[in-house]
Order: sequence, then C-alpha cells, then structure tokens
Amino acid sequence: MTSVQGLKFKRRSQTMEEIDLGEKGVVANGFDPAAGVTYAWRNLNVFAPGKGFIKKSPKTHILKDVSGMCEGGQLLAIMGSSGAGKTTLLNVLTFRTTKLEVSGDIHINGKPVDMRTIAGVSAYVQQEDLFTGVFTVKEQLHFNAQLRIGKEVSQKDRLQRVKEVMKELGLNKCANTRIGIPGRIKGISGGEKKRLAFACEMITNPLLLLCDEPTSGLDSFMAQSVVGAMKRLTSLGKTVIATIHQPSSEVFALFDRLLVMAEGRVAFSGTVDQAHSFFTRMERPCPENYNPGDHFIYALAVRTGIEEECRQFITHVCDSYRDGEGQEMDEKIKEVLKEPVHGDPLAHIKLPKSPYRASWGNQFAAMMRRSFVELSRDLTLVITKIAQSLFFSIVFGLIFFDLDKDGISLTSVQNISGVLFVFLTNMTFSNMFPVVTTFSGVMPLFLREHWNGLYRTDIFFLTRNLVELPIFIISPVGFISIAYYMVGLRADVENFFTTMLIMVLVANVAISYGYMISCMAKNYQTALVLSTPLTFPLLLFGGFYMKPGTVPVYLDWMSYLSWFQYSYEALSINQWKNTMFCTNETISGNCSSEFEIGSDIIATLGFDEKHFGMDIGALCALFVGYRFLAFLLLLSKTIR
Repeated sequence: MTSVQGLKFKRRSQTMEEIDLGEKGVVANGFDPAAGVTYAWRNLNVFAPGKGFIKKSPKTHILKDVSGMCEGGQLLAIMGSSGAGKTTLLNVLTFRTTKLEVSGDIHINGKPVDMRTIAGVSAYVQQEDLFTGVFTVKEQLHFNAQLRIGKEVSQKDRLQRVKEVMKELGLNKCANTRIGIPGRIKGISGGEKKRLAFACEMITNPLLLLCDEPTSGLDSFMAQSVVGAMKRLTSLGKTVIATIHQPSSEVFALFDRLLVMAEGRVAFSGTVDQAHSFFTRMERPCPENYNPGDHFIYALAVRTGIEEECRQFITHVCDSYRDGEGQEMDEKIKEVLKEPVHGDPLAHIKLPKSPYRASWGNQFAAMMRRSFVELSRDLTLVITKIAQSLFFSIVFGLIFFDLDKDGISLTSVQNISGVLFVFLTNMTFSNMFPVVTTFSGVMPLFLREHWNGLYRTDIFFLTRNLVELPIFIISPVGFISIAYYMVGLRADVENFFTTMLIMVLVANVAISYGYMISCMAKNYQTALVLSTPLTFPLLLFGGFYMKPGTVPVYLDWMSYLSWFQYSYEALSINQWKNTMFCTNETISGNCSSEFEIGSDIIATLGFDEKHFGMDIGALCALFVGYRFLAFLLLLSKTIR
C-alpha cells in the first residue's frame, strides 16, 4: 500500500511539473506531483432535510456508513444501479453538497480535508460537458490556462502546458475545430468533448481527479477511449476516482479498484479479483463470457415485482461485506488516516488564499476576449436585432406618415401622443425580450466556471454588459433616424437629437430590466415566462392609459419604477414645449398672430414641463439601478 512515506521527493531544475500550475497549488519545493495522494473516507453519513412547511417529513438517509479509499496511481470505479448514492458520494468527496447534512471523516495523506484543501489538490470533471461553443478546442484550453494557471507562470510555459495536455488526451486532430452549439454550430464529437473536459481540468496538473459518469452518452468505443485516458493519468501517479454506469467489458478491465454501492451502502470495496471472489461467496458468481460490471450492478438492483426480495438480498450482501472484507478495509483506512510519521509532502503545497488564480485585470481581459468572440462568431442576435429595428422603423413610418400635415389639432395631438408611446413600447419589448436569456441561458456554465475559480462574478457581469452595449446604442439610433422624420415629429435638430437620447436611454433601461429578470430566473424558460407579467404593470402606469395623478394611492409606488412614465413625459415635453399656434394667417402664408399652446397641451396630457430634467435623471437612475439589482441577483446565485 502506498503510504505517505512512499511519496517521492526529488530535487531538480524547474520544469512544468514542479511549477505552481494554478489553483491546484503544485509548487517546486521538492515535491514531485507525479507521486500521487491517498484519498480516504470513513463512516460517511448523509441526510437530506425533510420536506414540507407546516409538518416536515422525516430526514432521508442517503449515504449510510460509507467508507473507502484510493491510492496514488490507481483508478477507482464507483459502481451501482440508479439511486445507489454514487453521485451523492462524489459530491461529498468534492465538497459540493448543498442543503445536506454530512458527517464522517475525509482525509488526504492522513490529514483532514476541507473545501479549500480539496480545491488546492484536485480537479472535478462533471457529467455534463459545458463549454463556450464558438471557441475552438485550442482556444478553450488557452482560456482555461490563462485563468487557472498562476500569474507566476510565464505565458510561454502556459502554452507549452496546453500542448502537452492536448497530446496526452489526443486532441491535436481537432485543435482548430469549434466545440459547437447543438442545432446552430456543428462541432466536435461527444468523445472529443469528454476528453476536452478532462483536458480543461488537467491543465493545472492536479494530484487528484474525480469524474462523474465520464462515459454517459458515449458509445462503447468512445467510452473506452475516455477511460483509457483516465488510466493513462494513473500511470503518471494521479489518483483517479470516477462514478461509472454500465461499463463495457473492455472498460471494466481498466479498473484497479471497485466500490460497489446499493441503497446508499457499500456492498463491496476492493480489487476486481476480490470482487469476483466476494460475489461467488454471495452465491452470485459472474458467468463466463459475461460482463462483470453488468452482473454486479444487476445483482444489486431493485427489480420491479420482487422489490422486497431484492432489498433483503442487498441487506445480506452489505452486512456480509461489513462483517467480512469490510473489516480488513477499515484497518487499511485507519492506517492511512493516521498522521504522517516523517512529515507530509502536502505541507509544501501552497494553498491559494483567493479562489481566483488570475488577477482582476487578467480575468477582465480574458472575459472581454471571450465575450467578443462569442458575439462576433455568432452574429444571429446582432443581425436580427438591427434588422428588426430597421424593419419596425419603416413600418411605423409608413403607418404614421406625416401626422402633423394638417397643423395642430386635437386629433393630431392624440395621434402624435399615440405614436410616441408606440415608439416607447416597441423600443422596450424589442430590446428586453432578446436579453432575458443573456444570463439565464448560460447560468450552468457560469456557475461551474465561477466555482472552479476561473473568474469573479463582477467580471462576468461587466464584460457581458460592455460587449453588448454598442449594439443597444446603434439599434435605437437607427430606429429614430428613419422613423422620426417619416412620422413628421418636430423638425428642429435639437428636438431630433433629444428624442434620440431619450430612446437610447429607454432601450438601455429595458435591457437593464431584462438583465434583472434573467439573473432572477433559474433558467431561460422561466425568464421568458416572467418577462411579460413583470413588465405589463409598468406599461399601464406609463401615463398613456392612465394620466399621472389618477393612479390609486396603494399602487402609486409602481409608477416610480416605470421608465414608460418618465420617457413618455420627456418625449411629450420635447415635442410640445414652446409650440406656437397661429390664429391669423396672411394671404402669403405667413402668420401675423400666434400664441403659445405647448404648455396647455403638456398640462392636458397630465405632465409638467419643469419635470424634463428630472425625467432624464430618473431614466439614468433606472438604467444603473436595474443593472445593479441584476448584479446582486447574479451574485446571490454564487453563494454556496
């Protein structure tokens, strides 16, 4: 058995294996990262809280006295039927459990482990592969290398590390191929995505690798290729632990140790040969020419129609292991849980004080580049947005063409007021709906990368805002440039640019509100459903359907959150202020007598022309306020 005394020490010139490779903390203090670590856990018990508000149901006992270990240079496969507790165990070992009550001992090389320590020496390959689809394989690895390898490592060494990882995992053939977005961008295969997931984690040269269902969704050949890559990592001294569901015979032959689970308990833990002997003793020998993995899982599955009989057999197997082979395993675990006699090599590893290895500036630069690449390589949103804006500007221009051709009248005032509010409504919904999926649509990827220490929440939020901002300025500018004079609004240049400013503010306030909904929702489907009911009340209090001052007192507070009200008042003041009405027109067409009617029109609409500056300020405040609230909602999702 590899103990802490068996870990190797070497003094040699700095190489990529000895340099600190990011958050994993591998440093050149005489410790050879290829030596591996021994990861052991004992008597793990996990409870899920009861459900219900008034009368809670009892706690659910998920894991029951689970013990096991894996040494450096070994591949441990955690097997079992669905619901056996495999993923829960892996989440406990990676300290990713939420709202679960966990008890028991978890040690690395004889020392207790906490979340900071496990983040410093391990990598976790999750079941679902999440990437930036417009990136090529090489670009994805460069992105990870820039953010996960410490600043003390030169750019040249980072690039060299990327080349090494790509070669180790056989990714050179698809290095310049885009990862792909299902249904939109054709990309690499499922097996290549899985190997890329390994490569992203191995970029920091971790001592311990944990994988959740790495073969799910892959054919037998690809599954063997992926597990073969994991096996090659153990030859470098890595400790690899993975949950596996229905391994093929070829994949099963690559395992060094098995941990078979059933109903939240350990049914067996040991080598493959010991597993055959154990199940033979349990009168469930594996038939010749039969896949042992399928046999062990089937033997411990709860089958329909004979549930009680299956559970009795599972209890018999788990009790037999506990009282037999389990005793020997407990003795081994007790040995590795002891404090190292001659010092612990892990004491040389510098655990990062911050979960982020890259500086704020490096994170900002990397995320700006990625956001720009995402936007430039997937121009669907940009083209659709600009085309939609130009289309509606022409449509509205034709529908409301030259409204004031007959001069000022009650009808023309009503028509112009209507078209101004239509402009606001169109500018709001055409900008808000496309962005409600901006954050909710990429939430799983963001949370994974953030919790892996790639970048801060404020970096992610800020770069998304900055990259998309020019589009949401160009769009309303193009809309007003076409529709304004077609409709026949006030022809003065000052009024034209004032209207343009107001519409740009409206568009960006609506986008801020859309960001807020996007950050509030759990997923993009929920965001789309919430957007209309959360926006419609603000539309009603905009001043067009109900005059200001007539809103019920108990709902009046909502009008202060409505950008429709501030922008409609500002547009009306800009349109009608200082408007003169001719009372006597000469034969030559000149006006010999006129009086100011704009103030009366503004007052009739229920507005006050003194509020213009306040309205612009309120739009700016809502622009900042809704985005800040969106950031706080996004930040709340990162709390674990």
